[in-house]
Amino acid sequence: MTATRAGFVAIIGAPNAGKSTLVNRLVGSKVSIVTHKVQTTRFPIRGVMMRGQSQVVLVDTPGIFAPKRRLDRAMVKSAWDGAGDADAMVHLVDARHWTGHGDKSEDEAIIARLKELGAKAILALNKIDLVERSGLLAATQALFDAGVYSDVVMISGLKGDGVDQLADMIAGRMPEGPYLFPEDQSADIPVRMLAAEVTREKLMLRLHQEIPYQLTVETETWEKIGKGGIKIGQLIHVSREGHRSIVLGKGGQTIKEVGTASRKELTEMLGKPVHLFLRVKVSERWQDNRERFTAIGLDFDA
Repeated sequence: MTATRAGFVAIIGAPNAGKSTLVNRLVGSKVSIVTHKVQTTRFPIRGVMMRGQSQVVLVDTPGIFAPKRRLDRAMVKSAWDGAGDADAMVHLVDARHWTGHGDKSEDEAIIARLKELGAKAILALNKIDLVERSGLLAATQALFDAGVYSDVVMISGLKGDGVDQLADMIAGRMPEGPYLFPEDQSADIPVRMLAAEVTREKLMLRLHQEIPYQLTVETETWEKIGKGGIKIGQLIHVSREGHRSIVLGKGGQTIKEVGTASRKELTEMLGKPVHLFLRVKVSERWQDNRERFTAIGLDFDA
């Protein structure tokens, strides 16, 4: 009988490199929110991928960037902590930034940090469907010459190109041992937290121009009702009164649309009827609230 393998893989990278999209594709279900705005992942979300006899626990870390606020510092610390505890690392790089269409500085900072740690990562050059093939080889060579990569894989997390190759590669690196989670479990994120993340995703998609990141969502109540239904109450925290008006929208239309989209996805995700109730509160200093940091798994004192 073939021995089982199990371990952790950290997916690190600059903001908006495509980490959440890749984790969702590897796992085969939605465990991490995906939007076109950077910095949507605020805490490590572990997705569980089964590959042959290997169980791979994927740590989808926040994008690594230059921190300014307390929340930023906690997010970056969380990213590196997740990477340091893993059995393998994947550095996901937006190929566009290395073919003349973007800023390479954040990737270069990650490379410098990997050198400091003496760590080796798998380089996954992402979004290859958006660049000319002629520039990919030069970009790959420039990155590999940094000396911090053991392997290189070209992928499109969105379309799936090269993802099977990457999955096989990381599965083969897992140490022998028993599975860490039940085989049918896709993530270890608490379901209430995931529900809050779903609603936050809908808010960011709807309000990306008006409110970039000045909001968060928490699930306040979770009650079983009727024949298998769930009644969920969520609180949306915003930093300013003006933001509250934007979230509500004229005549409450915006929050109604967000609630409808979130309820539909939660119903599909949970496989049972969901009754979702949203309310909005002005919490000017929610980003400096120790309890809220702890609730989403971040270090307040980072």
